[in-house]
Amino acid sequence: MEPLKQHTGLVYPLNRANVDTDQIIPKQFLKRISRQGFGQYLFYNWRFDEKDQKKEDFSLNQPKYKNASILVGGENFGCGSSREHAPWALEDFGFKVIIAPSFADIFFNNCTKNGILPVVLKEDETQQLIKNAEASDYKLTVDLEKMKVFDDKGFIASFDLAEYPREMLLNGWDEISVTLTHEDKITAFEKEHVVY
Repeated sequence: MEPLKQHTGLVYPLNRANVDTDQIIPKQFLKRISRQGFGQYLFYNWRFDEKDQKKEDFSLNQPKYKNASILVGGENFGCGSSREHAPWALEDFGFKVIIAPSFADIFFNNCTKNGILPVVLKEDETQQLIKNAEASDYKLTVDLEKMKVFDDKGFIASFDLAEYPREMLLNGWDEISVTLTHEDKITAFEKEHVVY
């Protein structure tokens, strides 16, 4: 994973509450055995019609959001099943940060384990960001080192993240990488405990 210290990107507003994991990545696309390739199916039932043609009236299909890397959504984002494919699809599509007033716990943890920064802001703060992004091409900076979200128009907000997932994201570590930071201790233990 790439280290994520500070990210500036175009904001995509998804002003919907209770966006569940089956909406993020529908069940029929869970057959892949690698993490890659899920982005093309992100929000599939909202983005495409029954003939697999893009729906012009769904906001993510608008050209102005083509390179968006920050998604701002409503409360309880990522509810539903525990499928890890949901953050895989978001990351593969290009999203690095998701901001919402609240997240489903399993989805939140799956994001941090897969290189996506989930940021909890107050409802009025997320609504302001959504309003800004709906009005124009809107860029936002998320600073994980300072735990701040800000733009160049005066918006600034603070957020919290537990130290363990914060350290993982700052360093670009997954859980295997965290284990390997103790490789010298693991090697020493194995030398002392030889199995015959």
